[in-house]
Amino acid sequence: MVESALQFSHTLLAEVLTDDDHVVDATMGNGNDTVFLANAVQPHGKVYAFDVQDQALDKTKQRLVEQGLVEQTKLILDGHENLKSYLTENEPIKAGIFNLGYLPKSDKNLITMPATTKQALETLLSHLVSKGRVLLVSYYGHTGGKEELNMLNHYCQSLPQEEYNVLKYQFINQKNEPPILFCIEKK
Repeated sequence: MVESALQFSHTLLAEVLTDDDHVVDATMGNGNDTVFLANAVQPHGKVYAFDVQDQALDKTKQRLVEQGLVEQTKLILDGHENLKSYLTENEPIKAGIFNLGYLPKSDKNLITMPATTKQALETLLSHLVSKGRVLLVSYYGHTGGKEELNMLNHYCQSLPQEEYNVLKYQFINQKNEPPILFCIEKK
C-alpha cells in the first residue's frame, strides 16, 4: 500500500539516520515525530524539538518519559524561527521535520506562518550535512495554509540542483486537501 505523507516522511528519515546524529523536530505537536527521531538517534544522538504551545511540550514530554527517551531530547518552548539560537555555530544537523498547519485538537487560529517557516528552513539548511534531509509535511486546508504551501513550492523549486535534490510527494485524487510532503536532500 502507498504510504501517507507522514508515513513516507518517516521512511525517508529512517534511511539516513544513525545513533549519533543531531536532528530537529521543528513542530513538536503531539510528539509523534519527536519520539520517532529520539528512537532513531538513540543512544548517542540529540533531538531538538520546538513548539510555541505548552500543551505540545507537555504531551511530548509525557510520551518521551513513557518510552525512556528523555535523555537524548531537548524540548524547546519557542518558535522554530529561533532555531539559530539553540544550535552551536557549526553544529551538524542530519535531518529535520516540519508538520505545518496547526496542532490537532487545539486552537486552529494558532498556525505556522510562511515567514517563520522559511526562516527556520533557511537556518536548518545552513546546518544540514551532506546526505542529510529536511522533511516538510504541509497541511494546507485551513485559512493561511495555502499561502504557506505556495511559499514552500516557490522556495523548494528555487533551491539549486547542484546542491540539493527536492522531492514533492502528494496524492492527487483524494478529497479534503491531503497533506503534501517535501523532501530536501543536501548533496
